[in-house]
Amino acid sequence: GGGGGSGGGGGGGGGAGGSYMEMAPDPKAVRLGFITGVLLTGKTASFERVLFRATRGNMFLKQSPIEGKVEDPSTGDKVEKTVYVVFFAGERARAKILKICEAFGANRYPFPEDFSRQRQMNAEVTARLTELHSTLEASVRHRDGTLSSIGFQHEQWLTLVRREKAVYHTLNMFSIDVTRKCLVAEGWCPVSGKAQIQEALFRANRASSAQVGTIFQPLATKEMPPTYFNTNKITVVFQGIVEAYGVARYREVNPTVFTIVTFPFLFAVMFGDFGHGLLMLMAAVYLVANEKKLGAKPLNEIIQMGFDGRYCILLMSIFSIYTGILYNECFSVPMSLFGTTKWVCDPNDTAEGCQSQYSTGLVFGGTYSVGVDPIWHGTKSELPFLNSLKMKMSIIMGVTQMMLGIFMSLLNFLKTRDVLSIVCEFIPQVIFLGSLFGYLVILVILKWVTPGATADLYHVMIYMFLAPGNADCTGEGPGGTPGCPENVLFPGQAGLQVFLVLISFVSVPIMLFPKPYILKQRWEARMQGRAYGRIGDNDNEEDDSALDEHSHGGEFDYGEVLVHQMIHTIEFVLGAVSNTASYLRLWALSLAHAQLSAVFWDRVFMASVATQSPIAMVVGFAIWAAATMGVLMLMESLSAFLHALRLHWVEYQNKFYRGDGYKFAPFAFSVILAEEAT
Repeated sequence: GGGGGSGGGGGGGGGAGGSYMEMAPDPKAVRLGFITGVLLTGKTASFERVLFRATRGNMFLKQSPIEGKVEDPSTGDKVEKTVYVVFFAGERARAKILKICEAFGANRYPFPEDFSRQRQMNAEVTARLTELHSTLEASVRHRDGTLSSIGFQHEQWLTLVRREKAVYHTLNMFSIDVTRKCLVAEGWCPVSGKAQIQEALFRANRASSAQVGTIFQPLATKEMPPTYFNTNKITVVFQGIVEAYGVARYREVNPTVFTIVTFPFLFAVMFGDFGHGLLMLMAAVYLVANEKKLGAKPLNEIIQMGFDGRYCILLMSIFSIYTGILYNECFSVPMSLFGTTKWVCDPNDTAEGCQSQYSTGLVFGGTYSVGVDPIWHGTKSELPFLNSLKMKMSIIMGVTQMMLGIFMSLLNFLKTRDVLSIVCEFIPQVIFLGSLFGYLVILVILKWVTPGATADLYHVMIYMFLAPGNADCTGEGPGGTPGCPENVLFPGQAGLQVFLVLISFVSVPIMLFPKPYILKQRWEARMQGRAYGRIGDNDNEEDDSALDEHSHGGEFDYGEVLVHQMIHTIEFVLGAVSNTASYLRLWALSLAHAQLSAVFWDRVFMASVATQSPIAMVVGFAIWAAATMGVLMLMESLSAFLHALRLHWVEYQNKFYRGDGYKFAPFAFSVILAEEAT
C-alpha cells in the first residue's frame, strides 16, 4: 500500500510538472530551476548524497559520464569527469546547491531556461562542433601531408646538411690571405691525382664565375706526408689486416703485397682439410656472388665482419683445399685421388694376404704422386710420421718468411739510401739467421732427399755449439769410434759448422757497436762544420737519413742511441730463436685440427653407423654435423686466423715494418656520410 502511494505521488508530480508548463506565465507559481556543470567522476556518489540531505530530497539529479579524459580548467590535468544537471524548487535550494557545488569543486556552466534560447544555443554549439571537426580533419590531412613530405625528403636534407657542415668545417681550416680577398689552403694529395684536382678546381672556378683563378702549387715541407695505398675490394681486407698493427710510414715498404698470399696460406697450413675447405669455399662464394645485394642493406656486426673479409675467406678456403689435398684428408678420411698407395708387399712374401705387413712391414715402392700417402692413415706410426713432417715443414716456412722480412728491410734501406743500416743491420742479420736456422733448413732438406738418412737433427744443432768441429761424435763410440756417424750428411760438415758458428757470433757485435759510433762521428762532423754541402745536393742523403732518425729536436744522445741499438740487437738475436719456435704453432694447430676431426668422425658418426640403427645414424650425423660446423668451422677457423695474424704481426713484420705513420684521410663525401651513418 505504501509503494502504491508513492507511485501515486510520482504521478501527481508528473501532473504538477505538466501544470508547471501550462502555468509558466503565472509569476506567483513556484518555478523549477536547474544548475548544470561537470564534476570529477570519483565525487559523484558523495555529491548526490550531500545534495539529497541538504534539500531533504527536494531535488532531482541527472548525470552522465564523459567518454575519455578531459582537461581540468583549474589544474590543467587530464581527468575523468561527469556531466550533471540538478533540478530544484526555490531560491533557498539554489543557494544551498551552489555552495555544495563550490565545496566539491564542480565546474558550473550557464544554460538558459528559455526553450527558444536553448534551441538556439544547441544549434550554435552543434555548428561550432561541426566547424571544429572540419578544422581538425583539415589539420590532420595537412599534418599528414607535411610529415610525409618531410619523411620523403628527410634523408636528402640530412645528406645536404652533412655535406654543408663538412664543407664549412674544412673551410674553417683555411687561412686568409693578407689582402683578405682569398683563402689559402695547405693539404696533401696523391701525385697521381694532381691532374684530376686541377681539373676539378678549374671547373669549380668557371662554374662560380670567380674573378680570380684558383692557384694550385706544390709546397716544399719537411713534415712527413701521410701514407696512401690505392686498394680495391679484394686487397682492402689484407691492407686492413696490416694496418691493424700500424699504418706504414711514408715510402715504407708495404707488407700487404706478400700478405695477400702468405696470410691465407699459413691459415690453410693449420686448417688444411679438403672437406672443411669446400664448406668454407661455399660460404665465401655465396658472399662474393651476392655482394651487391648484401652490401646494399645493413647487416649485424658478426655477419658484416664476414662480409667485409669475403675475399680473404675465399683465398683461405682455396688454400685449405690445396693443403687438404697435400694432407690427403677430407673430414679426416683419407682420399685416394692419386692412387691407393705406393707401398707394396714384400716380394719375398709368398703367403696369401701379405702377412709380412704385420711383422716386417710393407716395402717402399716409390714416392706418392701428390701429398701424403693415404696408407699412413690409421697406422700406429701415423702420428710420429706426420708430426715429424709437419714440424720440419713449419721450421722451413718460418725461416723462409723471416728471411723474407729481413730482405724487405733491405728495400727500405735502399729507398732511403741508408748504406750504414745495410752494412751494420741487414747483412749481419742475414748472416746470423742464415748461419743458424738457415743451416737447419738445409739439413732438413738434405735428410729428406738422402735415401736412408737417419740423422738426429736435434743432436746436430746442439753439438754445433757444444762441439762445432765434432759432427760425428768422434771418440764417443766403442773403442774410440764415432758415436753418431749417421749425423754426417755431407763431406766437410764439421768445418762448415765451425765457420757458421764463428760468423754468427761475429755478426752480433757488428749489429751492436759500429752504427752508434759512426752516427756519433757524423753528428760531430756536422756540428764542427766539416760536412757542408750545396743546397739540393743529395750525395750525402744516406748520412742525413740515418742520422736524422736518431736526432730528436736537433740533439744527438750517444747513450740513448747505443741503448736503442742494444735493444734492437738483443730483440733480433733472441727473436731469431723464439720466432722460429713460434712457427711450430703451424704444426700444433694442424695436428689439433686433424685429431679433432678424426675424433668427431670416428667416435660420433662412425660409432652411430656401427649400431646399424637408423635413428642412431640420424642422431649421430646431426651431432657430427653440429660439431663440425660449431667447433671445426667456426672455433678452429677463428683460432687459425688469429695465429696466422700473430705470425704476420710479430714474427714477420717486426723484421722491417715500423708502422708509425698516419693514414691519408682525403676530403670525401662518401667517407663523411658513411661515418655519420654509423
